[in-house]
Amino acid sequence: MWNEGWMAAAAIAVFGLAGCVKGVVGLGLPTVSMALLAVFMPPAQAAALLLLPSLVTNLVQMRPVAGLRALLQRLGWMQAGIVLGTLGGVALWGGVGSLPAARPALGLALVTYALWGLSGLRWQTPAPHQAWLGAVCGLATGAITAVTGVFVVPAVAFLQSLGLARPAFTQAMGLCFTTSTLALGAGLLWQGQGFGAQDMGPGLLASALMLIPALAGMHWGQLLREKLSSGLFRTLLMLSLLALGIHLCF
Repeated sequence: MWNEGWMAAAAIAVFGLAGCVKGVVGLGLPTVSMALLAVFMPPAQAAALLLLPSLVTNLVQMRPVAGLRALLQRLGWMQAGIVLGTLGGVALWGGVGSLPAARPALGLALVTYALWGLSGLRWQTPAPHQAWLGAVCGLATGAITAVTGVFVVPAVAFLQSLGLARPAFTQAMGLCFTTSTLALGAGLLWQGQGFGAQDMGPGLLASALMLIPALAGMHWGQLLREKLSSGLFRTLLMLSLLALGIHLCF
């Protein structure tokens, strides 16, 4: 049996590890956290703890602010697509988890993409087509987010096709994930999913406390990322997506 003290200690360790993974590859905090927290607490409680660490670490990943304006100009239509796709998907399907087969299907797509990425093959989106393809990609990402709560496909693949340098690519993921988190939160509030519980206040406080290990882990992960070669960074990114896909499949 897990008592409150052991659960708190385990949760701190989980968010520290998940933050480190995010610091290294720029994604994975929700996946690692939910997979490990579910071992010793109900999914709803795990999701409540995850709320603020996920949002704040994505905001931190968007730094430096000086480069954000240019990134927003380049990816603005994609962000608009993410918002419209997420809210439209929530309105159409009635909220996250309404289509059970969507998660394994998404997992299979992630596995396929990760294996393709590990093969070394690449493609690049021509500059004249980046705006409208970004909007389409954003709509697709938002729709998938509305069904599964996962917002890496096809966003990460599209961002990779832009040929961004590693810091800009990591910042772009932070931007897209922040937009997706806020849009999904608005959709859940709209549908009344996960809100209105009597213990919402204490849940948010506990979530805020989990920011400490998450941000600490992310800091150490970023320090580690700076020591990685571009090839090793790409390999770790693809392996992370592969792990996420396998997790969703099963």
